[in-house]
Amino acid sequence: MVVLASKVYVEGDARERALDGLRSLVDNDVGGLDVEFEVGVRHDDFPTVTLEGPDEVAARNALAETWGEITPEFEAGETYVGTLESWDADGFVLDAGEDVRIPADEFDLGPGSPSQIRERFGLLQHVPLTFVYGGDGESPSLADEERDRLYDWTRGSGRLNVNSATRGEVRATVNRAGHARDIVTVERLGLLEQSVVCKDSTDPPGLLSAVGKHLPSELLAVVP
Repeated sequence: MVVLASKVYVEGDARERALDGLRSLVDNDVGGLDVEFEVGVRHDDFPTVTLEGPDEVAARNALAETWGEITPEFEAGETYVGTLESWDADGFVLDAGEDVRIPADEFDLGPGSPSQIRERFGLLQHVPLTFVYGGDGESPSLADEERDRLYDWTRGSGRLNVNSATRGEVRATVNRAGHARDIVTVERLGLLEQSVVCKDSTDPPGLLSAVGKHLPSELLAVVP
């Protein structure tokens, strides 16, 4: 079994749609392998994929590579994925199966309080983030590849990040709001966290205003 590092925190029909979508995505990831799978959800909202078949090790590795994996233990200096659970004046708290606190001085994302940095880089609650586990008296820190990804967001044409919705739901909402021609694509950050990549001529805060009323979500604009 592999525990995916992307939470299913919505309820009711939205939860069923999210799980149906996850089954399709898992099938895309491992459908070419000789393996059967079953998708479930743990008590802490992390989805599980139970695998059985000759290729189950390869399937597990493929899913861990795509989604990140929640592991029972951490090793100092190794890289893991957690979801952004909360933030305060001292830093971020990630949920990686247990709370992992990343102090503000381990962000290396420029000036500002954790709340200001979160808003500047469009870090929604529950978004998966890659971190390096400290151990031996050292604090956990954001991984270099995570910092690079976030800085790339601020160098592009702008983004609108959305949580509590599948990629298909966000695409449909952008289309319904009449802004399909104003975006490049919708990138999947997690199962329920998406990033709408704007065209150069599109104003991310303006897009937020246009589509926000259609989505029961947290939305954060990333402005270059």
